[in-house]
Amino acid sequence: MLENVNKHFGELHVLRDINITVDRGEVVVVIGPSGSGKSTLCRTINRLETVDTGVIMIDGEPLPEEGRGLARLRSDVGMVFQSFNLFAHKTVLQNVTLGPIKVRRQNKAQAEKRAWELLDRVGIADQAEKYPAQLSGGQQQRVAIARALAMDPKVLMFDEPTSALDPEMVQEVLDVMTSLAKEGMTMVVVTHEMGFARRAANRVVFMADGQIVEENTPDAFFTQPTTDRAKDFLSKILTH
Repeated sequence: MLENVNKHFGELHVLRDINITVDRGEVVVVIGPSGSGKSTLCRTINRLETVDTGVIMIDGEPLPEEGRGLARLRSDVGMVFQSFNLFAHKTVLQNVTLGPIKVRRQNKAQAEKRAWELLDRVGIADQAEKYPAQLSGGQQQRVAIARALAMDPKVLMFDEPTSALDPEMVQEVLDVMTSLAKEGMTMVVVTHEMGFARRAANRVVFMADGQIVEENTPDAFFTQPTTDRAKDFLSKILTH
């Protein structure tokens, strides 16, 4: 839950009085024009960005400032970035097991068993012994999703997970995300993929100029937007 959250970068007011609650098992897709504050919103939820004012709660607890509490929170809030952020010198399997071993204190055998299951789930178990540079962008992003899932997070954040991919690789990542949504994973997804928003979201949140302008079910938002700002945005991106 975010309550009256504000964030400035210098003179720029990037988040303006943000109020939003994400329920367990809900898939919230955040869309809007570039520079509207979507990625900043995503990054404040696990404190990759601090906020100036307001309250952020995860599972009923306020976001810790720093230290062990923050580390524990970050392990509960999985993050999948635009740029994969995999360790280049570690194999796919090592990338997925590193967090559970170091943070969750799992033994290696237990972590590897879970990693194999997750790599199979995202369709790349056959790539487990390779290094990230040997994989396509779509495969690397699926490793990043498996790595986030290995921590058994309470919520998964996706910050434009397909925007760095070649078009033919986008669908393989969206398919994995869609299956997670169907399985009841709590997800907050910043994306330009309107098809995914329509198919997988419980709720669409539309942002512009650092504010939440409109939120609704996908069907209602895409067929009957209520604000001029949303109508203008949709008219530019949806081709009929």
